[in-house]
Amino acid sequence: MIVRVVTKHDGEGVFPTFAIGTPVEIGESCKHFLGWCACVIDGHNTYVPHIFVKNSKLIVNYNPTELVQGVGDILKVQEIVHSWLLATNASGEKGWFPAEAVISVEV
Repeated sequence: MIVRVVTKHDGEGVFPTFAIGTPVEIGESCKHFLGWCACVIDGHNTYVPHIFVKNSKLIVNYNPTELVQGVGDILKVQEIVHSWLLATNASGEKGWFPAEAVISVEV
């Protein structure tokens, strides 16, 4: 799926990829983004979808980096998880982007 950004998103920094089995300290559930929660992974404060964690460990390789994009930018969506898109931008950068900030476009 191809989408166009309609609301600028600044993200929260660049993170490493955490491997399956990495311990996750789960915090509060996000009120605005259901299915996501605050957490600490390997000393990094970030967010994770609940479905990526079982028994306080990651069950998938996970990189919480968000794409920083402006209005009009085009993204190629690879996965949708609880109102967030895992997408790639025109420069080939991969990261998370809120679904509420995009519209789908015809190719």
